[in-house]
Amino acid sequence: MRALVLCAGFGSRLGALTEAVPKPLLQAGGRPLLFWILDELRRAGVDEVLINIHFHGNAIREATGDGAAFGLRIQYVDEEMLLGTAGTVAKNRAFLCAKGPFLLHYGDVVHSGDLPGLVAHHLAHSPLATLALHQRARSSNSHVDLSPEGRITSFHERPDEQTRATLGSGLVFSGIATIAPALVDKIPPPPCDLPRDVFAKLAASGALHGRLLGGFRVAVDSPERLAELDRHLSAQIGNGKR
Repeated sequence: MRALVLCAGFGSRLGALTEAVPKPLLQAGGRPLLFWILDELRRAGVDEVLINIHFHGNAIREATGDGAAFGLRIQYVDEEMLLGTAGTVAKNRAFLCAKGPFLLHYGDVVHSGDLPGLVAHHLAHSPLATLALHQRARSSNSHVDLSPEGRITSFHERPDEQTRATLGSGLVFSGIATIAPALVDKIPPPPCDLPRDVFAKLAASGALHGRLLGGFRVAVDSPERLAELDRHLSAQIGNGKR
């Protein structure tokens, strides 16, 4: 199986931490975030990975190389102009879809969730995409409503405060998904964003599924979240769980 890891962003919300280091190479638990992600992808059955790069892209390329150290084969695409999460997927359709469905993984999300279960659900039900979900307060950007059968019935990207007051489940998109080639054909011209321009528009059709990720999950979008992840991983390592 193939996977795309999105690593082209600037990480500007982390301030000085990302002035000279791209966010995927920030350290938590003694290793770069990207290293943890690649380990989870390999355990999920991924053997080939595409990483998009832009900001300090050469540093990422040098850190992960050809992927042999992770039991993977890694290729890189250098985006001279940022295409957005959906634009990157569309531009690299030939590689990503060559083996059927592929995994998408944000480059700042570290977790211990059930990626093999996410893939298995997708293959069993064949939606356009199966989104990994987790529980979070209503302040999150991407709010999802899920039917008992696992179909996503609505997807609210960056809802306003009035809309937030009406939302119920507390399920949100985790930044990880299994995507079918048929979804890629529905992506508009770049720059475009998967949550805003694709998932939110397809949700009402019932073509998207969702599955709880489980385990722990941290999206590193602030220095505080990086410190939280570092404490968690360091504790796991100290207890022999990593």
